[in-house]
Amino acid sequence: MTSAATAAGTRDLPHPAREEIRLEGVLHALSDPVRLRIVRDLAADSDELFSCSYFDLPVTKSTTTHHFRVLRESGVIRQTYRGTAKMNGLRRGDLDALFPGLLDALLAAAARQAARLGAG
Repeated sequence: MTSAATAAGTRDLPHPAREEIRLEGVLHALSDPVRLRIVRDLAADSDELFSCSYFDLPVTKSTTTHHFRVLRESGVIRQTYRGTAKMNGLRRGDLDALFPGLLDALLAAAARQAARLGAG
């Protein structure tokens, strides 16, 4: 994590700079079905920010927090505070610049799998 990401204040969350994002970290983050579901939801409206409570996930609150942390620390999402809520946005620009076509291919594959399995 860059010192600039954490130096601004205690309410700022650490994020990797674009050049620090690693392919294996992104793939690990997206290998979990819950995290992939979060990213699919964010990608559906990638210009919007959504609070963690927006997502209806089949896990406990502490597990939800863990999933968002993994996504943030891998560079897949950016989290910012708006009041007391953590707002989440997909780092599509960074991911597309580093790994052209990867996110689109993974999202398309996830959509095909969900349709095949009858899951949303």
